[in-house]
Amino acid sequence: MQFKGKTAIVTGAASGIGLSTAELYSREGANVVLSDIDGKRGNAAAGTINKNGGNAVFIKADVSSPDDCKSLIEQTIKHFGRLDYACNNAGIGGEQNPVADYSIENWNKVIAVNLSSVFYCMKYEIKAMLETGGGAIVNMASILGNVSFENSAAYVSAKHGVLGLTKNAAVEYAKKNIRVNSIGPAFIHTPLIAALEQNKEVYDFLVSLHPIGRLGKPEEVAELVIWLSSDKASFVTGSYYPVDGGYLAK
Repeated sequence: MQFKGKTAIVTGAASGIGLSTAELYSREGANVVLSDIDGKRGNAAAGTINKNGGNAVFIKADVSSPDDCKSLIEQTIKHFGRLDYACNNAGIGGEQNPVADYSIENWNKVIAVNLSSVFYCMKYEIKAMLETGGGAIVNMASILGNVSFENSAAYVSAKHGVLGLTKNAAVEYAKKNIRVNSIGPAFIHTPLIAALEQNKEVYDFLVSLHPIGRLGKPEEVAELVIWLSSDKASFVTGSYYPVDGGYLAK
């Protein structure tokens, strides 16, 4: 219960990595705000956390909207009075095309959801954290924040941007007791990836990219979020931590 009396926000929390992170924050004693565009799943997830003895609320938000991000933080303060931790996890994959064929519409959408949203959220999260003496932010990047992946220009560009944005914020607020780090998951067994199991060739190909011989689990990523949020990581800021089964070591 290391986070007892503290409050955490997790975006993209209706399923996958976000849901596992919200559940683990709760098990460590934090009040948790789950946010997502999927109201049905989000409310159900918050309800399950509460049934298990936690203290959670769901706030629907489209993080590609600056106004929604501002409202998300304001409603968090209204519910729980403070903000201590944030995991900016929401993201989308986007279309699969080479650069010359990539649609401008989808480029703008992926950049908005995967990169601009992190800026919008941090803009308001940091202001709230400063009011109560500091906090910790974990931005969900990707292994593709470090390397390329054919036909995914917008996603790769956005996740590279998350790393740069994380470093900048970390340096700017290090002396104000706010730590900012990023995580780079490889392919994780979320509902989106699980749907690919029906195509054994594609699924087996994804598994083969990881020297450890399997895909990651959402809870394995969540454990790293919790550590980076905790006082155990008190000297860690501006860093990027892959959780990738050896993907980037090849």
